[in-house]
Amino acid sequence: MTTASTPADVARTEPVRATDGASSRTGTTLQYLRYVAGKLGGAAVSLFAVLVTSFFLFRIIPGDPVKAMTHGIPTSAEQLATLRRQFGLDLPLWQQFTDYCAKALSGDLGTSYQFRAPVGELIAQKLPATLLLTGVAVVLYSALGLWLGTRSAWNHGRLGDKINTGVALTLWSVPSFWLGLLLIIVFSVGIGPIPGLFPTGGMESGTGETGFAYVLDVAHHMVLPVVTLVAVGYAQTLLVMRSSLLDEMGGDYLTTARAKGLRDDVVRRRHAVPNALLPTVTMIFINLGHVAAGSILVETVFSWPGLGGLFYQALSVPDLPLVQGLFVVFAGAMIVANLIADLLYPLLDPRVGR
Repeated sequence: MTTASTPADVARTEPVRATDGASSRTGTTLQYLRYVAGKLGGAAVSLFAVLVTSFFLFRIIPGDPVKAMTHGIPTSAEQLATLRRQFGLDLPLWQQFTDYCAKALSGDLGTSYQFRAPVGELIAQKLPATLLLTGVAVVLYSALGLWLGTRSAWNHGRLGDKINTGVALTLWSVPSFWLGLLLIIVFSVGIGPIPGLFPTGGMESGTGETGFAYVLDVAHHMVLPVVTLVAVGYAQTLLVMRSSLLDEMGGDYLTTARAKGLRDDVVRRRHAVPNALLPTVTMIFINLGHVAAGSILVETVFSWPGLGGLFYQALSVPDLPLVQGLFVVFAGAMIVANLIADLLYPLLDPRVGR
């Protein structure tokens, strides 16, 4: 036979339930902190691996930087030895490596051989142009890929899905430099009845425009390189989003949502798409990591004065400090972008990190 609980019994049990809730929250917080610590440790290891790779990788490139800098200039053996000593190329390889790591960790990326300027200053000068070009392109092709990928998956098997998928696969397989050259031939030089509408390269006309006229001039120069990056880049986001959403469309929770009388577009926006976003979030943050790296081929084809063109110039010497510094910046941006995506995962899906 059971007895009724007295107020005293209830009072004794309430604090226990509160304590259990607090313990659960504390345990969840500790799990998340351990998850964050693991990701930060992995990012630190990756960054060190980038430093090691950047140092040794570019030293296997054929060519002597000192001879490349003095090409066409009468230089004696003593002068060549002096230059090697000045740039630290006469030191043992292990000592060059330890000096490079010590300086890089303190923010000193060295001095460019060909420009005779700090690598950090050169990167800071070219970074805004790259962020402008690739930043606009990444925002456009991420939004376009998400929208078209969602529509294709939700209407899979229909004509629109087949067209979107076919175009995306075709553009994804096209080399960006080839597409850029094709756009220059058609829309810059002009072909047949199509006149040359856009400049062949550069970021501005150099005619001294200011204010809104300068903004329009830069935008005019951006059209073809941005179209090239968007055409090649949106396809990956579309295909990833389409695949993720197709995996979710057979879920019982969508059937339940429809049984409740929700409209089809509401089921898609509020239930299906949020659960399909995790793989696409990774893709978007990888694309954001590419913003700092820019596009070496596209910037070179369109003579865009960004980090991609600077990397090409440094690689042709080879300018070891500049190449290494740019490689560290490119890889570091990717590591940071992936780290941010990893830290956001538990907020989007609480099952991650447990």
